[in-house]
Amino acid sequence: MLHLLVVSVGQGPHAYACSHLTKSGLPTMSNPTPKPKQTTAIDHGVGSRIAFLRAANGLSQSALASALGVSFQQVQKYETGKNRVGAGRLQAIAERLGVPVSSFFEPEPEASTENGPALLRIAGAVELLRAYNQIADDQMRRDVIALVKSAARIGHGTASTDAAQQHAATNGAAAPSA
Repeated sequence: MLHLLVVSVGQGPHAYACSHLTKSGLPTMSNPTPKPKQTTAIDHGVGSRIAFLRAANGLSQSALASALGVSFQQVQKYETGKNRVGAGRLQAIAERLGVPVSSFFEPEPEASTENGPALLRIAGAVELLRAYNQIADDQMRRDVIALVKSAARIGHGTASTDAAQQHAATNGAAAPSA
């Protein structure tokens, strides 16, 4: 059995190394397909920030994709961290979303705290803020806040006591004790 060692064929990232010749005289490839670069935690973080900022700007994946000249599936892959975002594409995304490129690399806020960015990630939060922002009348805005707070208390089971206290306060009477 004759073995002939061949060092390499070609140059650059697509070069293939041949280890030896087979019995038929054809070379076997030790690396027939280059392995794609793996995504990292940073890629996932960048993707989640793209998704957040896109939604905060009221853009669909299709609208962002159209602005970038890619498919919406490609935007999905960026947002889930399945595909890496190149520097030029990240710059284009930042320009379309009206943010600096550095905003994609800022530390992730703690989800358990009640700070703005973490709260905005809750489903419907951005939509609620947009609707609230369209209300011009200050009294109407206060009423909306009171309504949302009441709904939150109902959700936590404390509405009856709080509602009685609020009703008593607005009517000038003492609240019944629980």
